[in-house]
Amino acid sequence: MPSFRSLLFVPALKPERFARAIASGADAVCIDLEDAVAPADKPQGRAEAVAYLQAARSGVAVGVRINAVTTEWCAADAAEAGPLADFVMVPKAESAEQLAQIAKAAPGKPLWPLVETGEGLRRAWEIAAAPGVQGVLFGAFDYSADVGCTMEWEPLLFARGQLAAACGRARVELLDAPSGDIRDGAALEASTRRAKALGFTGRSCIHPDQVAVVNTVFTPTEAELAQARRIVEAFDAAAGQAAQLDGKLIELPVALAARRVLGRAR
Repeated sequence: MPSFRSLLFVPALKPERFARAIASGADAVCIDLEDAVAPADKPQGRAEAVAYLQAARSGVAVGVRINAVTTEWCAADAAEAGPLADFVMVPKAESAEQLAQIAKAAPGKPLWPLVETGEGLRRAWEIAAAPGVQGVLFGAFDYSADVGCTMEWEPLLFARGQLAAACGRARVELLDAPSGDIRDGAALEASTRRAKALGFTGRSCIHPDQVAVVNTVFTPTEAELAQARRIVEAFDAAAGQAAQLDGKLIELPVALAARRVLGRAR
């Protein structure tokens, strides 16, 4: 299954924006039934999502963020919209058992749990490794509110590091939270590069203008690809033993990192 460099959220009650989201260049689009829809409008939001998902779509993956398992709207979201979507995003995930409930309602659909509470972070290892999980999304805004920290990089570094380790162990994708500032492209690029350095494989977006920046950061350059090929070739030529390239030692971890770079080539 293709990986997501970028994922763009679009409100379920704004169907006129669906086509623009598809055309944004994002690898995935997620119709949001949760945060973007007020309680009184949940049935209407679900109906808009279902109507769109039933129609013919482009090649872009289109998923749906349902409401949390603990809410009254979750069951209908999962049963009606889940089977039609390309993937199902599960907010405030706090256990593998919760994900199993959603998998039962939308069998075979890739799951994207959001870790956005202290309890979710405590159980991130089992969540990332749960059956059917394609990737995890860090819900930094809700997480900061839950634990009482600010939204700066340093207070959230521990959570990001834990998620990177959990998803690396489970061999699933990991998307960072979106930036709340849709005008500062330089800041978006800088924070996205920091997330990539930690081990994140992509980032979510809340505005189409953010997509190109995120895609650029998570797409290897021609120079990076060329160097990765040289590293792999040198390591393979050494028959699995340590090799030297440009005066530097090339061992298995370096070769694996190079192979990951090649795997991200578009």
